[in-house]
Amino acid sequence: MKEPFSWDHYSDQPAIIRDKSLKRAMRRSALPSLIKTFLIALLVLPIAFVVTLFLPRKKITGAEFFGMGVNLNNSSSLTPELIAELGVKKLLIRIPLWEMNRLDEYTAFIRSLQNHHITVAILQDRQHITNHTLTKKHLTQIFTSLENVCNTYVIGSTINRAKWGFFSVNEYLNFYAVAYRLKKESFPNLKFIGSNVIDFELHFTTHTLFNLKDIYFDALGTLLYVDRRGAPENSQMGFNLMGKINLIDALMRLSFKTTNELIITETNWPIKNTAPYAPTSEFECISEDDYTNYMIRYHLLAFATQKVACVYWHQLIAPGYGLIDNRDGVIVKRGAFDAYKTMLSHLCDAQFSSYQENKNDYALICSTPRGTLHISWTLTSTPIYTYKA
Repeated sequence: MKEPFSWDHYSDQPAIIRDKSLKRAMRRSALPSLIKTFLIALLVLPIAFVVTLFLPRKKITGAEFFGMGVNLNNSSSLTPELIAELGVKKLLIRIPLWEMNRLDEYTAFIRSLQNHHITVAILQDRQHITNHTLTKKHLTQIFTSLENVCNTYVIGSTINRAKWGFFSVNEYLNFYAVAYRLKKESFPNLKFIGSNVIDFELHFTTHTLFNLKDIYFDALGTLLYVDRRGAPENSQMGFNLMGKINLIDALMRLSFKTTNELIITETNWPIKNTAPYAPTSEFECISEDDYTNYMIRYHLLAFATQKVACVYWHQLIAPGYGLIDNRDGVIVKRGAFDAYKTMLSHLCDAQFSSYQENKNDYALICSTPRGTLHISWTLTSTPIYTYKA
């Protein structure tokens, strides 16, 4: 990344832009797009809200639902062994466009995991947002390098945060269009996941789905974090996690720019006492016990909607928010590692039957080859798995 943008290697995200005058100038230049964003949202969101009342569930199975983010820079030599122990079959690996000099390393890492279903997330920087010729060149190199290894790509990430380089939805749509034209010209068999708005900021999602660009998303991606609201059952503007998913699903189904496949490409909670590795301030951080319970309940609630094709946990190894802490080169599996492994062992071959909610009591019921699986929890308890013949 080039100044004033920089990468925070502790939290694996861009650092906050300190140049406030630059941000003000860029937002002024993006004002027409921002006005368009709010006008489109004002028109479409009320319709989507009504539509949520009528949309049926899909048929999402446990075999396809669970995914895990892994990172070349975090104890990569141990990743295959840890993934095998965990049992997860779908992996998401990020390739930053500003690290094209390391493409051979990323390719080797991905090939070491090619017995899994691999999705590659392409991370942008400001240089590639403004230089489409360079973007096309580097995307061509990535797609060619990973031919026959990966056919699914997340194009762009966190498009509604200035520190990630985008200052408007129009900039993102133009960036995505470079990839989409390249796909049509040279790589027709690739699957592109697009939009990739972070948090519950649906005015941005709405604009990406309702536009006049010659683009199409093969699946809709969202970085649906709810960590700033505490537990996943908590509400924001009247919507808990399930309500948020239902509304995003409605937007997706109303749009002609995407298939009806919704993928949560990132989510997690930051963990207390891990600064500077935590991606937020200590105020938003939670204990490891809460981290474990929240993340498991997040997956159970998302599965219960039967609207989300896959949830990718971000990520396997990360001191501030991962299943494993690797500070000082020492691998420490958090309690969440075993909890995720247990959840996956029960739900990997499950099919949804029903979901029940009564005040603070929750129950997810699924059919499995081992019998009917009942998963119950409260806001203060760990989920319990029981089987009935």
